[in-house]
This record gives sequence, structure tokens and C-alpha cells, in this order.
Amino acid sequence: MIIIVVLLLLVVPPVVVGHGCPPEKCGSFDTIPYPFRLNNGSECGELISDAFHLSCFNETILFINIGSYKYQVLHFFPDSGGVLVDFPNDTVHYSSSCRSYYDLKSFKFQANDYFGISKDNLVGLYGCGDSSLCRSDCGGCRDANTTTTFTSSGCCYSLSEDRGGVWKVGDGFNVFEESGCKGFSSWVGSSTGSNNGEIKRGVKLEWAIPGDLIKEACDLNGRSVNASSVIFGMRCKCIDGFIGDGFAKGKGCLKYCLKNGAEVYGKACYANRHGRGKLMLVAGILALALSIATLIALFFMLKRQTKLGTADLDQTRSQGSVSFHKGRRTRLFTHAELEQATNGFSDDQKLVNMGGGGTIYAGILTDGLKVGIHKVHCTTETDLIQVLSRVKTLSEVSHANMARILGCSIDSGYTPLVVYENPGNGTLEQHLCLAGIDGKNGLDWYNRLTITAQLSSVLAYLQTEIFPPVFHHGLQTGCIFLDQDLSVKLVGLELLDHGSDGYGSITPFSNKNDVYGLGVVLLEILAGGKSSELATVALRKIRNGKLEEVVDPMLYYHEQPAYRKEQMGIVADVATRCLLFGGGDGRLGMNDVARELVHVTKESIDHVGSRRGPAGLEETFSNSSLLQMISLSPDSIYVP
Repeated sequence: MIIIVVLLLLVVPPVVVGHGCPPEKCGSFDTIPYPFRLNNGSECGELISDAFHLSCFNETILFINIGSYKYQVLHFFPDSGGVLVDFPNDTVHYSSSCRSYYDLKSFKFQANDYFGISKDNLVGLYGCGDSSLCRSDCGGCRDANTTTTFTSSGCCYSLSEDRGGVWKVGDGFNVFEESGCKGFSSWVGSSTGSNNGEIKRGVKLEWAIPGDLIKEACDLNGRSVNASSVIFGMRCKCIDGFIGDGFAKGKGCLKYCLKNGAEVYGKACYANRHGRGKLMLVAGILALALSIATLIALFFMLKRQTKLGTADLDQTRSQGSVSFHKGRRTRLFTHAELEQATNGFSDDQKLVNMGGGGTIYAGILTDGLKVGIHKVHCTTETDLIQVLSRVKTLSEVSHANMARILGCSIDSGYTPLVVYENPGNGTLEQHLCLAGIDGKNGLDWYNRLTITAQLSSVLAYLQTEIFPPVFHHGLQTGCIFLDQDLSVKLVGLELLDHGSDGYGSITPFSNKNDVYGLGVVLLEILAGGKSSELATVALRKIRNGKLEEVVDPMLYYHEQPAYRKEQMGIVADVATRCLLFGGGDGRLGMNDVARELVHVTKESIDHVGSRRGPAGLEETFSNSSLLQMISLSPDSIYVP
């Protein structure tokens, strides 16, 4: 029945709703992009904030007021959330055929919650006493009579290439005065994403919306992404397969596709698909029937092998193991030996109760191997077959931060037992809650930060690089084993489709998906433990600027250096957005969360120089392709 509904949704195109207001014009600007609106008294187009009000002088020149200063608008960059503004009309210190330099003090811009100086700017500096600021060549305008970007009296400085130097996100240009510079110029060009290689002179400001205002701003087919140059700022962006500005009250998101080598939009993408839809429906039903038949055969084969005392899916006679993956053998345990390993599944051995997702116990096999045993409650034979299928899928997955599945037991009715390898260094919950008791050492901030990156990375990997996607839908600190290097080994993944539709789409699970669950775990990592009211209390304190009251006292927040306090603030911000936007609507994806946490963790590793992180971290980055994501998608990463 589910597959019929899903395929019908594929056949019947969704209704495309129009967005926004008639385009506003001013001089050479035929269209003013959302969220900017002219301050002309029009009732159309409710403003998110007065910060985006524009004024059109004499119907020819467009201005924006930021703080107490007025700037002329030269260009909009809709794709990167930017607006190019002109320099002030102050005294020119130096001129060349390329550009003029202006007094550093004359550009009196101050960053706020809505605007920041974009990292896309290439800055020309004049009269600097510190030559180490200069770059050999960072693109842009060239003088006709020279082969370098600047004449001998100028200095090339790319804000995007700055690595903890003079300028950082949130600063103005006046910071260059500390290096003895007298004047500046700025432009964006082909190296910073402008169209057709055109060089645009001026200062590019990035705009964004505070996180607490963006929740209702995005279109149904849009999601929120983080700004690069506005601290804690966000924008809306259309998901893959849709085009537009991403804002519900702007252009929204319109379906687009390719037909006969040309791009088409909206309903045209769904034309003449009814015949194809019928074929998909028939094929889907046949595929479902074949899958069920295969799983039933698998189930009875396992039952038969249990009676023989051996099990092998590839060979009918073997030495007591099932081969689910080439080179990896998965053992079929008996209920009796797992009962013995857990002392009769006693409460003392219980690690975490996942509600409808089952219970995880700690155990020790007769050969001394430590294991985690996931007791799953099935109600029908169909449920049991689904669990076996999921175990088979997971046993073929190799990720440094997922605990290896050793095998399972199915000889106890509709209660299958899944056995994970347990590295034997306790769970994250134990490390957080038992710190300081009987002399036990707690996790330092470096280890906690690394754990956040590893955990979000493995969840992103399972959701985006495995088909069908694998979700957890029961994430708790008790499901996170730690090895001797304090690297994450995740257990307790969802084995029954309580929280997804079975076809890769995330649906609410008690209105809480994995992103929400990760937000709770991040708060527990910050606070050093769990409580029933942690999320409510912590969110209120974080939003009131009292992060120090949330952070675990064992981390000694007030004694930490500034960069670590900033990292704690970033993790708190990520946790806040996970709780606010992780309720099942898909507006904040696990990939977005993982990018941020991996990024800040990498910066922490770089900051401490030669200190190396746990061995699993680099492998985690490699497995989940997150380093590539970072390099390709800078606009979706918060950069401190």
C-alpha cells in the first residue's frame, strides 16, 4: 500500500504556487531581489526586517542604510547573498589606471546581525608598513603597463585566503591601520564568482537573517543554510531539483528539469508522465513482491541452519557463520549464549532503553569478547524479516565510527538479537555522567569536539551515501560506544521503519528525527550530562547569552582561551538550530550539521599545531566525503 501511494505521488505533479510581489525598479535595476524592498509605502511584500529597506533617489540611484550610514547599491549577487556598495566620496590618496585608494577610516561600516563584509572581496591596500600582508597575485584588475595586479606602491590582499591574520569575519577595513596602511580599494572578480569574469569595483557585503527569524521564511522546497561572513546568520536555499531564491515570500522554489536539451520549469517537468507512471507502479509492485519472497526465503534458510547448528547464506554447509559480505563473516548466535553473556538480560547490564526501538545490553561472550546486544521487539513475521534485511545491509557497511555487527540470534520468537562489537571503553553517557566520581577523569573539550564531528559525520554518511538510507531514530549518548582512543562507535541503528517511509524520505518520529536527536546529544556533551529539562533550560540560557551557565563545570569555561570559548559557542549554536529546525520538516539536514562540526574540529586540530586527533577522525572525513563537501560548499558553512 505504501509503495502505491509513493508512486502515485511520483505520477501526479505537485501544484506550483506563485510567490512574491511585482518586481520593483530603480534606475538600472529592473528587479530588486527579495528580501530587499523599496521604502515606498507599498503594502506588498512584508519585510523580514527594516534592515532590508532600500530608497530610490530621483528614480535613478539606489541606496541602503546600514546603521547610521548610507551606501549606494551597485549590484546584487542573488546566488551568494551579496550586495555591492560604492565607496564613500572621501579624499583619494592614490590613483592608477586600475583603481583609486580611499581612506581606511572613510568606510565606516559596522557588522551587525544582517550584514557583514564578504570574504569574496579582494582588497587593495596602499602605504602599508607591513609587507607581509601582500599576496603575490590574487586576481582582479591589472594596470595596462605592468604585469602584476598592483603597482609597486600597492598591496594585494584576499579576504577569503586570510588564515587567522589581520582581518577576520565581523571586522571592518580599519583593522589594516594596525599594519600601517593608509588607504584601500576593493573589488570582486572572476575569482570570486562574478558572472562572465566581470570585475566589479566596490565593497561586497554579505546579507543574512538571524536564525530565530528564518524558521518560517523558507519555501516548502527550500532549506536554511549558514552565511559565511555574518556570524550566526542564515539564508534560504532551494533543494536539489528546484530553482529560485528559496524564500516563501520571494520567488520561492520552482521545479526545473531538462527536456530535449533545454531547461523547463514547473508543470512542464511533469508533462506526459502518466504512461511512465503506470509502468513504474507495476514495476514497483513486482519489485516489492520479489523482495518479500527473497526475504522469506532468507528467513527460512536461517531457521533451517539454526536447527543444523550452522548457518551460511552462501554455502549450505559451513562452520557456524553467515557470509553477508565478501571478506566479512557474520555469526549466528544462539539465544542461550547471549542470555549467558548478559546475565539473563539483567537490568545491571542494560545500557540504554530506546523505547519502540528496543533495548541495548552490555555483554561478555565465553571467549571474553565484549559485545553490545540490541534486543529488538517484533510483532509479526514481516517485522522479523525486515530486521534481518536491515542487519544484512548494515553488516555490509564499513565506517570507522559505526560499531561492527558481529551477528544476530533469531531463535527466540519475534525478538531478534543483534550483536555489535563493543570496544570496551564505556558509552559517551557513562563518560559524561560518571566524570569526577571515584576519581574518574572527564572528557576534555578537544575530545568532546572530536566526538561531535565523528558522530554527525557517520549519521550523514548513513543518510546520504547508503541506499536505502539508514536512520537511527533513537539517538542517545548511551548508543555511542567509545574506543580506547575515545573515537565514536555508533550502535542501535533503526531496524524497523518506525521513523521513515521505507523509501528514503524522513518523516517525523514523535516529531523528532535524527537532527533533533543530535541537538540533544550536543547539549549533553556541552553540559556534561542529561536531564529531562536540559533542552528547555539550555536553549533559554544560550539565547540569553549565558552559555557559561550551560557548559560543564569540569570544562572550566572561564579559564579557556578565546578560541575554545568560540568553539563552544559554535557547538551551542548548532545544537540550538538542530532543536529548532530538526523536527522532521527537513529544513536542516544532517550534511549541513556535519559540515559545520567537522569544519570547527579541523580548525581546532590546525590551531593546536602538531597535536593529532584520534586516528578515526581522518578516516571519518574520508569515508563520508565531508572534506570535499567543505571545499565545494563554503556558503553553507559557518566560518568563525
